[in-house]
Amino acid sequence: MRKTITPNQTERQFKEGEIIVSKTDLKGKILYGNRIFIELSGYKERELLGKPHNIVRHPDMPKVIFKFLWDSIKNGREIVAYVKNLSKDGSYYWVKAFVTPSFNGSGEIVGYHSIRIKPTEQAKLAIGELYKELLEAERQGGIQKSQEKLEQILTQKGASYEEFILSL
Repeated sequence: MRKTITPNQTERQFKEGEIIVSKTDLKGKILYGNRIFIELSGYKERELLGKPHNIVRHPDMPKVIFKFLWDSIKNGREIVAYVKNLSKDGSYYWVKAFVTPSFNGSGEIVGYHSIRIKPTEQAKLAIGELYKELLEAERQGGIQKSQEKLEQILTQKGASYEEFILSL
């Protein structure tokens, strides 16, 4: 059983231009993480390999964002999303994640990989506010209410999810 980590208010930083990379199998278990991913997570490599990628999931992340992400990549589509990750010591770090399926020579999905970069402060503020609204909707009515709230917000903005994310 995984130890419960208590989030704190310490934000971990990484440099502009640094790239975080990880690869997972079809079930989201970590097969590879580069040095920056390992350092930011606060885990040792052996603690990460074979574990579900959600080992770094922060409780401030709405479930609907991961539902949207998994629905996209399982259907062979790339997706860009902002993610707040939880480090082993309870600190956090924000990323702009580019997640894509990995295909074999027959065109079958055999895993997933993610390349993540440092988001702008403006993007973190905007997405943080959106995620608070989605979490509140989730608390009131589950993932369905959160998804309805996301769709309502996107309609008000006159943008698709991808357009909104890329505009930040």
